[in-house]
Amino acid sequence: MSGKLIVFEGIDGCGKSTQFRLLCERCRAEGLEFRNIVFPRYDKDSSALIRMYLNGEFGKSPSDVNAYAASTFYAVDRYASFVTDWGDAYKAGEVILSDRYTTSNAVHQGCKLPEAQLSQFFDWLYDLEYNRMELPKPDLVLYLDVDVETSLSRMAQRRAEDGSSADIHEKDARYLAQCLELGHKAAAHYGWTVIDFRKAGAIRSAEEKHEEIYRIVKEVLAGA
Repeated sequence: MSGKLIVFEGIDGCGKSTQFRLLCERCRAEGLEFRNIVFPRYDKDSSALIRMYLNGEFGKSPSDVNAYAASTFYAVDRYASFVTDWGDAYKAGEVILSDRYTTSNAVHQGCKLPEAQLSQFFDWLYDLEYNRMELPKPDLVLYLDVDVETSLSRMAQRRAEDGSSADIHEKDARYLAQCLELGHKAAAHYGWTVIDFRKAGAIRSAEEKHEEIYRIVKEVLAGA
């Protein structure tokens, strides 16, 4: 028996953390037993290579580390998390809600590759984590769309509020634009569920998107 794994994905500033929090709060209020996880796990030893990469120790630009090498940094952190934290709960049938997952490698590393190599990379990525490392595949991936301008604005506001500094991903607007374009391609390739940023030309409210997400999640869980 295995549980359900539901993943939130999207580039920085898409509102993913807000929607993840709203869903967790809603599930708690309704008495649903679940476990929530967030990647990367910056406070764990298994994220050491991720931190070195984002701090620019392997190069000052994201492209200085190729898509395959960087993907393995994040995959190792997920493997360690599964084995030491939530794997037993998942195998026992629990619901797992995850802020980022293998899906983030598809978005943030796939954009380093030319169009002709994307399909091969997408297949390699899923084979690495789901077959070779034996991590569970998500039952649902919710991809939150956004535009680059909003992404950059929200990240700047967040840094101003918490006093944090930008990593090599956040410093590169061109890279973020490429990630956004790649996110649409990955969503189409893998069949992710896209949560639109706008409706009829207007930016959707967090509450409206939450209601859509909650409805979709309930449908997936009801199919258990």
